[in-house]
Amino acid sequence: MKLSRQFTVFGSAIFCVVIFSLYLMLDRGHLDYPKGQRREGSFPQGQLSMLQEKIDHLERLLAENNEIISNIRDSVINLIDPEDCLFASQTGSQNSDVQMLDVYSLIPFDNPDGGVWKQGFDITYNINDWDTKPLQVFVVPHSHNDPGWLKTFDDYFRELTQYIFNNMVIKLKEDSRRKFIWSEISYLSKWWDTIDVQKKDAVKSLLENGQFEIVTGGWVMPDEAAAHYFALIDQLIEGHQWLEKNLGVKPRSGWAIDPFGHSPTMAYLLKRAGFSHMLIQRVHYAVKKHFSMHKSLEFSWRQNWDLGSVTDIFCHMMPFYSYDIPHTCGPDPKICCQFDFKRLPGGRIGCPWGVPPETIYPGNVQSRAEMLLDQYRKKSKLFRTTVLLAPLGDDFRYTERTEWDHQFKNYQLLFDYMNSRPQYNVKIQFGTLSDYFDALDKEVGRMNSPSLFPVLSGDFFTYADRDDHYWSGYFTSRPFYKRMDRILESHLRAAEILYYFALKQAQKYRISAFLSSSYFTELTEARRNLGLFQHHDAITGTAKDWVVVDYGTRLFHSLMNLRTIIGSSTLLLILKDKHSFESYSFDTLLEMDLKQKSQSSLPQKNIIKLSAEPRYLVVFNPLEQERNSMVSVCVSSPTVQVSSAAGKPVQVQMSAVWETASTISHTAYEISFLAQMPPLGLKVYTLLESTSSNPHLAEYTLYNGNVEDKGIFNIKSMKNAEEDITLENSFIKLRFGQSGLMEEMLNKEDGRRHDVKVQFSWYGTTSKKDKSGAYLFLPDGKAKPYVYTTQPLVRVQRGRFYSEVTCFLEHVSHSVRLYNIQGIEGQSVEVSNIVDIRKEHNREIAMRISSSINSQNRFYTDLNGYQIQPRMTMSKLPLQANVYPMTTMAYVQDAGHRLTLLSAQSLGVSSLESGQIEVIMDRRLMQDDNRGLEQGVHDNKITANLFRILLEKRTVMNMEEEKKPVSYPSLLSHITSSFLNHPVFTMTEKVPVPTLQLLGEFSPLLSSFPCDIHLLNLRTIQSKVDGKHSDEAALILHRKGFDCRFSSRNTGLLCSTTQGKIVIQKLFNTFTVASLIPSSLSLMHSPPDARNVSELNLSPMEISTFRIQLR
Repeated sequence: MKLSRQFTVFGSAIFCVVIFSLYLMLDRGHLDYPKGQRREGSFPQGQLSMLQEKIDHLERLLAENNEIISNIRDSVINLIDPEDCLFASQTGSQNSDVQMLDVYSLIPFDNPDGGVWKQGFDITYNINDWDTKPLQVFVVPHSHNDPGWLKTFDDYFRELTQYIFNNMVIKLKEDSRRKFIWSEISYLSKWWDTIDVQKKDAVKSLLENGQFEIVTGGWVMPDEAAAHYFALIDQLIEGHQWLEKNLGVKPRSGWAIDPFGHSPTMAYLLKRAGFSHMLIQRVHYAVKKHFSMHKSLEFSWRQNWDLGSVTDIFCHMMPFYSYDIPHTCGPDPKICCQFDFKRLPGGRIGCPWGVPPETIYPGNVQSRAEMLLDQYRKKSKLFRTTVLLAPLGDDFRYTERTEWDHQFKNYQLLFDYMNSRPQYNVKIQFGTLSDYFDALDKEVGRMNSPSLFPVLSGDFFTYADRDDHYWSGYFTSRPFYKRMDRILESHLRAAEILYYFALKQAQKYRISAFLSSSYFTELTEARRNLGLFQHHDAITGTAKDWVVVDYGTRLFHSLMNLRTIIGSSTLLLILKDKHSFESYSFDTLLEMDLKQKSQSSLPQKNIIKLSAEPRYLVVFNPLEQERNSMVSVCVSSPTVQVSSAAGKPVQVQMSAVWETASTISHTAYEISFLAQMPPLGLKVYTLLESTSSNPHLAEYTLYNGNVEDKGIFNIKSMKNAEEDITLENSFIKLRFGQSGLMEEMLNKEDGRRHDVKVQFSWYGTTSKKDKSGAYLFLPDGKAKPYVYTTQPLVRVQRGRFYSEVTCFLEHVSHSVRLYNIQGIEGQSVEVSNIVDIRKEHNREIAMRISSSINSQNRFYTDLNGYQIQPRMTMSKLPLQANVYPMTTMAYVQDAGHRLTLLSAQSLGVSSLESGQIEVIMDRRLMQDDNRGLEQGVHDNKITANLFRILLEKRTVMNMEEEKKPVSYPSLLSHITSSFLNHPVFTMTEKVPVPTLQLLGEFSPLLSSFPCDIHLLNLRTIQSKVDGKHSDEAALILHRKGFDCRFSSRNTGLLCSTTQGKIVIQKLFNTFTVASLIPSSLSLMHSPPDARNVSELNLSPMEISTFRIQLR
């Protein structure tokens, strides 16, 4: 409110000044006429010229006033509401009992032999421990189904998964005491489409009577390291929406037994979706042991940044090595394995410990029951209550009826025997996950000690399952697809937003060609293909080669479909005459400017064929803030004229299109211009061939190489750089060494020089028996510098809108680009690498940024693009343990500066020396690392990596604050990250259509969203009918936490902050909001007082979903 008041006051003042000065001028003009008599019908020449002068003077005054207004606007815009700065300055989660950073400081990581529980300790108990309160055991049958790993999703379904479901329906009905849980909706929905009504009804009745439970209910059980929060939320919604429509159930317990490390982001998302309990399994064995010793395996998981307890969710951590049966009944796998009745003698699998299970009969039931009960009792001593969870399952279990019979019948005999012997003080039964959590809650209620469980904050990376086997390799494995994942995300989000806007216009103007299209089906398929790829063997890069190809083909297929949806939706929104859409919709009239030949190739720019006939170019800004960005397209001729929709020529930089490092194309030219785009809006330009065009040509210098045919460009060749190469804009000056690698950044605001050196290096793999593979990073020591024998070819380009230095190494083409733009893009340095290690053996290539920042052993990485987690590089841990996942950014800082590496793809990152950030860009490994994949990683592609480097001045009074368990990016850093992850979309007419008439722009919002509020998605909601949409969309908003202790002078932010308030009526321009109703994150629940709201209030870090209906 404060800000809008300031706007109003400033605006009114300026308006008064302008009007008053105009009045004075005109008044003076009126009095200054010459006194002489005037002949009728004539007007003295002198007076005419005076009038002309006055008009000119007025115009100048108006122009000056406009400039003053825009300067005031810029200064007002940089006023961030001081109250919005409070959040980041308060300490988060100071009220946690367990902070994971502290736990790491405490644990010795010495790994002694623990006896039968190798990574733990001997557990003892007193036989009378349960005299007053019996042990209550829930045995939970489950089957872990990977949607792709050693086989493709479809092959697993055909060969295994469908039989699990078919047999479940039969076998659970045989005995109402039997239970079963399931989590992956991708499989359930595939099976559902193949079965008859009778089976569907059977499933519904099993759900109703509590024999069958859906846990988590996402499309997959996602990875929690490389996955971005947009995709994590999207796959959760997709699963929950499917369940709502087909089964009418709402999952309430989270089940994540196989992701390789766990993120608090997932805990937050489950909490916002309405869950109260969750379970995790893959946590570092030393952390499990520490938690077991302190009985803190069950805890309230609270976000680092939470100042209260609103984010708390109850979490159960499984104590032992694995989620299989040998590691879930108790500490001794040799004994537990004897109670996995799939391993009975004569079966396909046995027990590795050499003692097989025995079928239960009256002659052995007592000894077997006592042996199993002993394990349950020992396990229960690691927890604070007498309620015990014992999962019963493994990968793709319960496919055959014999297994259902062996497990359920033998266990039931054991249960009946134990329950009938009061001296055992045990009550044991099959249960679902929620049966366990409900019994636990009831028990805690009876104990009447609300603070029974500790509060924990932090995360569970990096995971190790034994010895020094840290799973930090998969943070980078198959990086080509990690990049493709993010490209698909930005396309999906753009398509969702444009589709919903276009749908509303199509409904209003009754455009049947749009309304009857298959776009919603294709959108749903894209959501599901992206969702499938979030699976913990997909985005992680840990599946078989052909399974990777299957995922890639799905992503690629959806990318093509989304481009069509974006093009068609854009066309409808930007057409002057909406009804003419019918005649243009037969083909993609507006075509995206990038094309990709296959799932394994890099995207290439389309070359737009120019003619004297103007052709439309439409740009879409997918961000919720107004944006000044550079737009680049490739055209067929150097004589090109770019004009705004109003016909005004636009300044253009023309750059060469390089076919190789030193040959330029004579059939393609890159043109770049500055586009000012409305938030979530479209802007129209025209392109034509014109001899009168006068583009600004970029100039080139080549070191250590030369160009044969220079064409229209000025290209100098030099043997090698005599002096250092420099690039500069109004914010930054960069200095490069002779090999074309950056060495120094000068920040023009304070004139300070900073060493910021970019280097490449190699990791090998250890000579020990266990070597690096898809999961594990087991290096042969510190990285070795990248060595080149001859000076590389270095190409320097200088132009009006951007300049760049590219150096061509054998394995990397490395470009550093500086935009000459007043605004966000001019303040950071763009780094792009094309990496090719297809000829290497057992090597990993890293990019290292070394600086003079005194960060010591502290650095910061993001979790899932949602929040920042402080890290400590620890000398007591092996190198590979100090590598962490980076989804969108990592930074190092000291009292005066912060250096951030922003990333457009997930990769592994570390800071092994003070002031350093090192990112592993690709890995090629020739052997399996013994985690079940049974192959190395050698399907490497030519891979593009994209980054930004941002150096910011910061003011910190108290260095003690640096030890806080929480940190935030600056607003500039947040918006730079958004620019990187949500680039502008460019579309052109496929062929010029002379009759086509477009509006100049489409501007759906009245103004930019507040700087700190991000529109995560505007996702059209399904209707009750298959394949159809409803009129509503899910409006998902995230208010970002940001640190204000950075210079905000001239940051070029085209937005302000409003303490998280948005007035709905002031939101949309083209549409009216018919209704806006709060919902839980994944649309499962509506708050009890859910009603139409007219104002939104978001707390910092809050992600909220609303059901919105536009008209």
